[in-house]
Order: sequence, then C-alpha cells, then structure tokens
Amino acid sequence: MTVFTVSPVVLDIPGRPVDLQLKVSAPTEGHDLPIILLSHGQGYSNHLSSLNGYAPLANHWAEAGFVVLQPTHLSSRTLDLSDAPGAPMFWRERAEDMSHIIDRLDEIEKAVPQLQNRLDRTKIAVAGHSMGGHTASLLLGMKAENESFKDDRIKVGVLLGSTGRGEGLTEVVRDNYSFMLTSDFSDMTTPALVVAGDQDASEHLTVNGPEWHTDPFRLAPGPKDLVILEGGEHGLGGVSGYDVAETTDESPARVELVQRLTTAYLRSQLNKTADWQEESLVGVGFRVDSRP
Repeated sequence: MTVFTVSPVVLDIPGRPVDLQLKVSAPTEGHDLPIILLSHGQGYSNHLSSLNGYAPLANHWAEAGFVVLQPTHLSSRTLDLSDAPGAPMFWRERAEDMSHIIDRLDEIEKAVPQLQNRLDRTKIAVAGHSMGGHTASLLLGMKAENESFKDDRIKVGVLLGSTGRGEGLTEVVRDNYSFMLTSDFSDMTTPALVVAGDQDASEHLTVNGPEWHTDPFRLAPGPKDLVILEGGEHGLGGVSGYDVAETTDESPARVELVQRLTTAYLRSQLNKTADWQEESLVGVGFRVDSRP
C-alpha cells in the first residue's frame, strides 16, 4: 500500500517548554483507519530519539493500513533540554504528549488534509521501544511514583524491549532514574503484546537479565501476549532505524518478524480479525505465550 508522510506537524501545548512536533505516516487510500501512537526510546544516536526514528516500524504499519503518529518527546537529544524541569527522561511529559495528541486529533487532521474524515478514533493503539515502552506502559495503566497516566481511549499496546519491575535495578538507575524503582503493573489491564529478546540483558539497567523485559507480561493483569525473539538483543534486529550502528543484533529477518507479528496482533485487537497467532506463526526464531 502506498503511504505518505507529513512532518513536522506542530502543536502548541500550554506550559510545555517547546512545541510538540510529530510525524504523520499514513496510507494514501482507505477510511476508518486505526491509529498507532509510537513513542521513541533514547539510545546514543541524536535523531532516532525523535520523530525521525523507527522508520522500519512506522513505514510498515502505515503500509499495513494504520495511521502512525510519532512525537518528539522532551527527552530527545535533538532538543537538548537537559536543564529543564523533568530532565533527563521527562517520563511524565512523555505520557502526557500522547494524551495531548489524542486530544488534538481535529487539529492534526486540519494540518494534514489528506487525513480528513479518514481516522477511526475508536481504534487507538500505543507502541513504544525501550523507554518508549515505559511510556506506553503508563498509558496502558502502569503506575510510577504512585501516579496514573492511563488513557482509556487507548485500546491496546505493543511494548518492545520495554522496562520491567523496580527490584534489581542498577546503581545508575537508582541514582538517575529513580522513577523506574516505583513501576507498578497491578493496574495495567489494557490488552498488550510484549516483545522481548532472549539475549537482551540490559546490564546497565538491571541485574535481572533478559526476563526483566517480560515483566509487563508476567506482572500486569488482563489480556497479555508475549513474544520472545531467539537471539534478540535490545535492538530487536534493528527496529529503531535502518542500518543503525548501535543495533548490536542487526537482522532484517528479525525486524521483518517484529513487523509481521505486531501488525497481526494490532489487527486482531482493533479490527477483531482472526487470531493473530494463526496469522503469524510462519517462520522460526521466536516463542509465544498468552494469558487471557
């Protein structure tokens, strides 16, 4: 399916240090299009942590018939807001960005006339990788510092290499990202697909090993599904960008697997199509678990 992109779409958010900028990727045809809010991670690159990252996912999902909305969060290296309140991760503001986008869909449609009367606002998903997974988890009902950012307009989530429980975190995390110590999954009831690599130890974050990234599946109630990518490290083959040097497990085949599985899952949840596992279990290199 042919797609188009428009960037940046700029939203003036009162009290935000800078305007909220986002990239829109969408199919050129079709109506009643479901929406995916895509939250970037952090990492070492300057521009992957912005609306310019995650092209392998954004492009594929748009080609599959979704409208993908990618904000540049305040934590992005492109903004250099290291001295602003909330720095360095702006974890609250990241979640608030996504709710602001839903609030302002009318304005986004006006800025992108090709979207006029084509969005299905009853079918909204959130997806995120790494720190973006933390943001997505908040919107699905995870609490941090006993605060809730759950947005009931979001019907389903995809968590890619996401963050886990607060126990067993490293001294670096305790000293610099203390909000991660308070992650509470007990109210994260919204359906979600958790994707993790079985070689993603993330030793700079946790001593719990690769299983830490499966915590949202194991600790959150409600319908959850889990995909374990065999041989997958934190980049999950390269989901954050094409030919990214910081991807330690570069594998076009693994990226294609993530694309296919997440697309089938989102369709099954938002469009009530056939079971996503029946659509997707063609290939090797992954394991699946589910909980109703």
